[in-house]
Amino acid sequence: MKSTHGRTTAFLLTLLLSISVIGCSSGDDGNLGSVSGTVTLDGKPYPGAVVTFTPSNNQGRPSKGLTDESGQYELIYIRTTRGAEKGDHRVRITTLPPSGPPEVVSKIKFKETVPKKYNTRSELTATVESGSNEINFELDSK
Repeated sequence: MKSTHGRTTAFLLTLLLSISVIGCSSGDDGNLGSVSGTVTLDGKPYPGAVVTFTPSNNQGRPSKGLTDESGQYELIYIRTTRGAEKGDHRVRITTLPPSGPPEVVSKIKFKETVPKKYNTRSELTATVESGSNEINFELDSK
C-alpha cells in the first residue's frame, strides 16, 4: 500500500508540474501583445535580420525575432512565449552574424549590412498594444 501511495503522489506531482509548465509557456500573460511584421531593405524582403524590441523605460525584458526568407518576423518574449511587453519600445534591426564552428566563423569577415540608424544608433521606435500588433519596417540603405 505504501508503494502505491508513493507512486500516486509522484504521478500527481508530475501532472501538476506539467500543467503549470504548459500554463506558463503558452500565450499572453496579460502584459504582452503579440508582434509580427515584415522587414524590407530598399523595398525588398530582408531575410536573416534580428529584430529586437526593448522597452523604452529599460525596466522590462527585450523581445527578439528573426526574419525569414520573405522578411517576416514574430517576436519571442522568452522561450516559447511569443510577444513583447505592452508600451513604447526602442527597436534595433541587425544582420544575423554567421554561425558555425569557431575556427570557421573567425575566418569570415562579417560586415553589418543594416545602416547604423537602424541598429547601433537606432532611430526606430514602436508601441506594442494588447492583442495582435503588425509592425512593419521599411529600411533604406542610403
